[in-house]
Amino acid sequence: MDSLLSKHWHHLPQDEVTTLLESDGDKGLDIFEVTHRQTHFGPNSLTQKKGKNPLILFLQQFHQPLIYILLVATAVTFALQEWVDSGVIFGVVLVNAVIGYVQEAKALKAIEALARGMEGIATVVRAGEKQKINASELVPGDLVLLQSGDKVPADLRLLRSRELQIDESALTGESVAVQKQPQRLARETVLADRINMAYSSALVTYGTGAGIVVATGDGTEIGRINALIASAATLATPLTRKIAQFSGILLWVILGLAGLTLLAGWLHGEPLLDTFMAAVALAVGAIPEGLPAAMTIMLALGVSKMARRNAIIRKIPAVETLGSTTVICSDKTGTLTQNQMTVQQVCTGDKCYQFSGVGYVPQGEVRLDESTVDPQAHPALEECLKAGLLCNDSRLIDNSGQWDIEGDPTEVALLTAAAKAGLSREALEQALPRIDTLPFESQHQYMATLHDAGTDAAVIYMKGSVESVLSRCRDTYGADSELGLLDQPGIHREVETMAARGLRVLAFARKIVTTPAQSVAPADVADGLTFLGLQAMMDPPRPEALAAVSACQKAGIQVKMITGDHLVTATAIARQIGLNGTVGSDPDSFAIGGQWLAQLTDHELVEVAQRAVVFARVSPEQKLRLVEALQAEGHVVAMTGDGVNDAPALKQADIGIAMGIGGTEVAKEAADMVLTDDNFSTIEAAVEEGRAVFDNLVRFITWTLPTNIGEGLVILVAVFAGIALPITPVQILWINMTTAVLLGLTLAFEVKEPGIMERPPRRPETPVLTRVLGFRIGLVSLMLLLGAFGLFEWTLLQGQSIETARTVAVNMFVFGELFYLFNCRSLQHTMFKLGIFSNRWLILGVIVMALLQIFFTYSPAMNLLFGTAPMGIAEWTWVLTGGLVIYSVVGTEKWLRRRTSSENDK
Repeated sequence: MDSLLSKHWHHLPQDEVTTLLESDGDKGLDIFEVTHRQTHFGPNSLTQKKGKNPLILFLQQFHQPLIYILLVATAVTFALQEWVDSGVIFGVVLVNAVIGYVQEAKALKAIEALARGMEGIATVVRAGEKQKINASELVPGDLVLLQSGDKVPADLRLLRSRELQIDESALTGESVAVQKQPQRLARETVLADRINMAYSSALVTYGTGAGIVVATGDGTEIGRINALIASAATLATPLTRKIAQFSGILLWVILGLAGLTLLAGWLHGEPLLDTFMAAVALAVGAIPEGLPAAMTIMLALGVSKMARRNAIIRKIPAVETLGSTTVICSDKTGTLTQNQMTVQQVCTGDKCYQFSGVGYVPQGEVRLDESTVDPQAHPALEECLKAGLLCNDSRLIDNSGQWDIEGDPTEVALLTAAAKAGLSREALEQALPRIDTLPFESQHQYMATLHDAGTDAAVIYMKGSVESVLSRCRDTYGADSELGLLDQPGIHREVETMAARGLRVLAFARKIVTTPAQSVAPADVADGLTFLGLQAMMDPPRPEALAAVSACQKAGIQVKMITGDHLVTATAIARQIGLNGTVGSDPDSFAIGGQWLAQLTDHELVEVAQRAVVFARVSPEQKLRLVEALQAEGHVVAMTGDGVNDAPALKQADIGIAMGIGGTEVAKEAADMVLTDDNFSTIEAAVEEGRAVFDNLVRFITWTLPTNIGEGLVILVAVFAGIALPITPVQILWINMTTAVLLGLTLAFEVKEPGIMERPPRRPETPVLTRVLGFRIGLVSLMLLLGAFGLFEWTLLQGQSIETARTVAVNMFVFGELFYLFNCRSLQHTMFKLGIFSNRWLILGVIVMALLQIFFTYSPAMNLLFGTAPMGIAEWTWVLTGGLVIYSVVGTEKWLRRRTSSENDK
């Protein structure tokens, strides 16, 4: 039995399906067989992945090279009974670990959400008796009955259907409910086209049906998606990858310098303890203790800013990842489009009318040749809309300004179009009450309703496929209400034009019945109808999607559409929102179908993923493969989506983006970011914020490293020269921690650089620090070394105490950083271009830091704790002059680089 569950059920005849599953198409399974199969197959639920132990999760927060360095420094200082040093360093490590743990404790809950999605009640026939059971009790071979409003409880091979329509948009991306039929299909039929199957968690929107369970739990299509989510790798973000590389290099550099310090002290015959303390001072000075905390705080501030712009970040590093994004793979349905069918054009008589407005809100204008018209002055238009309104079983409900639908989205689109034209359903149903209905059947491809027209007369309205309706018509309803000749070739040409634009077209007709009638039968509508016109609809693009896509492309980000919808529809939407601007005119390089994708090798897929823009009719596995193919080329991939079928790719992508309103819970749980307004344009704002956050992080690193390097060099030079340390470990810690908090973190509030969305994305392989910034860091480090060491020696030569000399050196470092901070407000421009007072937090931080240094210098308690002493006016003059020199030199260096760049551009 287990081997049968992997068969291509859509390809098998109905009787073979029931035989293989040892079931009965009318009576279902007997009770004993159900019990046996429940024991064998288990419950109809998804296997949940076991989560990490909380303790292990917490300990993993320490698994980083930079944290290793800090932990070693903590242990060494603790062993040397430097309690203040040890406590502060470990405090920094602990705070970072707690923040990281809290974030990861909210780990992905996609599998749990999928499991919740499968809960519910199922109607089954067992031993010939109809009964309702918990869906988890279903087994392969069960006979399940479906009706409008049901959630499909397992994967079913349909045996019978009557006007059965199922909404599979969350699973396949198909924006229209699928008409289901039990007939046998070709083996290679893709999932979205398997009309004889009903898949678990899809919604029945219309009609009834019966099917036999062919898969339960993990064996269902949604179960396979669950497995894909579990197996998709959670990738390191560009920032974490770069910081990990940087930390690894820093680890070896610090260990090497500490080793040199020990060697130099030994060669100079220094006591071992003093040499060891010098090595610790160098390590503590070289380690940017504030970097992990600054990273976390800056990213958290980015989260807060993005929340105000309708983007909720579930995983903090996603803020920066957005700024590095090179490709956005967007789902179509509900992301780039409204996920609300909308009538856009009505052709009747010899005229075609355009309808404005999108979605189910019944507001919009009717235009003819770019001019707004009164529909009541156009009887042919009004009659076509009337047919769509009366031959209709759906409802459009005004729920306090929120328009909800009941029934088929296509029918609701017809109601909305009629309402835009001023037609009242209540008034028309009173004037033309319905007598009988001929429901839609797949073999006939039409629906017809009979209405009482008064005085022993009746009218039949029909809607359906163009071919079905036209074959039953003998004339057409003209613009002047006169009957005319039916131009079938002309109508078909119009339909082809509409279809090429991705529009779904329905035809409408009517028949006047002059004799009393109480029912309508297929024979009554076999011929003699009057053609009323065509209504063309589509799931329209979001109005803001065009501008958002254009902005992303301007920022150097490729936008690709990956959808389960039809190729023609997807291509039409893509061209409407401007995706055709990203490739050449070769149509073969623009849109690719899922059936062709399935035949590609991984190597071929990488090439196609780079070239093509639209990927239509793709399965969840193919979405996942496409994301992996782009990542294989070094792209930082953002994936947007709202359906269950998007979840594996959302998790695999560098950043997954789900829709908050229209998105499924599965998609939200699998995503790194959720858009609360379901607005694609919010992604543009998020990318901008992400780039700003990365800029601020680079500013902080560029600002903080010269201090660490300078401190390390001061210690190294002192040890090699065999003289007293100009700064002690506890003074180094004071410098590092106070300046990081009061000065460095204020860069998180810096205004965005001009033209931030006009530059290309950072290449993934680009290091955090460029050669230019590396040179600047080295330059400032050297100036801090010369300033601090020089002033230390000068103060001693003036006959001052070593405590005073060390206080001068400490202040040289602090005020050197303070002046350099103004250089780092922009890595290319002067602070005057950004506005001197545009960052008020920075100004406040500078003032507080200056006051704190005065307290550090003159407070007896601080003098005792940190080994400092008061300074005179002369010493302060040299310290401030040194800071001003650093600001001037870096400012000149930036000016020279701007000038060189400007000349090269010419």
